[in-house]
Amino acid sequence: MADNDQREGTVPFKIPHIDIAGHTYYKIIGDLSSNSPRLVVLHGGPGSGHEYLLSFSRLWEQFGIPVVFYDQIGCAASTHLPQTIGDKSFWQESLFLAELDNLLDSLQLRDGPGYHILGHSWGGRMAAAFATTQPQGLQRLVLASGIASTQTTLQAIDEEEQKGNFESARFKDAMDVFFRNYFCRAEPFPPKEILPAFKHMSEDKTVRETISGPSPFNCTGSFRDWTCIPRLHQIAVPTLVYNGEFDTSHDITTVPFFDHIPRVRWITFSGAGHMCHLESPEITEKVFRVVGEFLMQQN
Repeated sequence: MADNDQREGTVPFKIPHIDIAGHTYYKIIGDLSSNSPRLVVLHGGPGSGHEYLLSFSRLWEQFGIPVVFYDQIGCAASTHLPQTIGDKSFWQESLFLAELDNLLDSLQLRDGPGYHILGHSWGGRMAAAFATTQPQGLQRLVLASGIASTQTTLQAIDEEEQKGNFESARFKDAMDVFFRNYFCRAEPFPPKEILPAFKHMSEDKTVRETISGPSPFNCTGSFRDWTCIPRLHQIAVPTLVYNGEFDTSHDITTVPFFDHIPRVRWITFSGAGHMCHLESPEITEKVFRVVGEFLMQQN
């Protein structure tokens, strides 16, 4: 990839409700002046960063789709707000949607051919919520291992525990078993692409602990009762939903997208976990082909 196909920077972001001038870090792969709608990628976590999704830059190489990555507020290279840890009233959906709106306006992504959005995991929550507002310029939506409601996630975890698929927390290797079998099934584990995300979340726990809480299995934070299910019928653009056969975003979490979004297609990748795009070469190739071909379709 040529150097002139990449650029990075920050856009100012006036953080709502507190008197702080913040910024959002972004990285662009491809030429925004091309005739193709740009793809804006929302990372998971909450609290990680964009790095583990950089392989989606292949969509520029293979399909000519420019890709815009960014770090959400409080994460990675964007403004951190450690003084807000535990402030559940601050860390709400509206904050992240305001940041996304600001990024789109600052980079003028609503202009010309418009843009697509891909949200992975936690980013899928925000992508779905944003799309329900029927934003100007949005062409297509991809929800990758996304979650429509916190409660459906808790239900999925409860069912797996009842079936004995998770070992007791007393065993020191329980989390390792969980990550290797459901989070990312790549060998060797963990793939290097995920390491920055782990680093970001361990160095600053503000976003993750306030939104989710200390346990990955029981949300006690500001998003405990979050749902976008009642709004999903308002998504007006063609939508691709995908997850993995062994995904932590179990089918229970995905069904509401399929049931309520008017123009939707759902694909489950056989043998895959939560990180479909980072697992076996065969699975990753399928992911990029499916996503690229979907985004290239005409409305």
